[in-house]
Amino acid sequence: MNVAIVKYNAGNIYSVIHALKRLGITPTLTDDAELLAKADKVLFPGQGEASTAMAYLRQHGLDRVIPELRQPLLGICIGQQLMCRHSEEGNTDCLGIFPLDVKRFQPQQHTDKVPQMGWNSIHDLKSPLFKGIGEGEFIYNVHSFYVPCHEDYTIATCNYILPYSAALNRDNFYATQFHPEKSGSVGENILRNFLEL
Repeated sequence: MNVAIVKYNAGNIYSVIHALKRLGITPTLTDDAELLAKADKVLFPGQGEASTAMAYLRQHGLDRVIPELRQPLLGICIGQQLMCRHSEEGNTDCLGIFPLDVKRFQPQQHTDKVPQMGWNSIHDLKSPLFKGIGEGEFIYNVHSFYVPCHEDYTIATCNYILPYSAALNRDNFYATQFHPEKSGSVGENILRNFLEL
């Protein structure tokens, strides 16, 4: 299987590469539109800041390429946020694949820490992406911004300060706010399910 990872200036690509290699896949890391279009599956992972990431995507024409892809694509962490319409981080217009806006967590009490860092559970699972994954399974998060829940696009929820979209889906586009590549056997199963879509 030909799997491509979108190369851009948002870190943490190598843990995704290692996770795929554990599943027997050696992915291609590329910002080449032709190679992305030819891939069987595309991953769009990352950790970083929305405005600088979008600036890079625009400079390299990837802001036009990514929304046009027709094979299954999985955004991870900032990848999910960049697939939305707008982010409060840097007041940034994003790719617009999901007509949703990314918000910053607002602490409600002194115990609320931003960013959310560590393990949390996922619920309301509604996609083949979560085949074999039970309600309340634990996944790993590192983020200060979130996508609100939406009845048409949210395929998993998580609760931190408030309920939010742990995962999204629209047509061939999938995304997780959490890091499947850092979520142990649960995350490995999610990546395997994505590869089997």
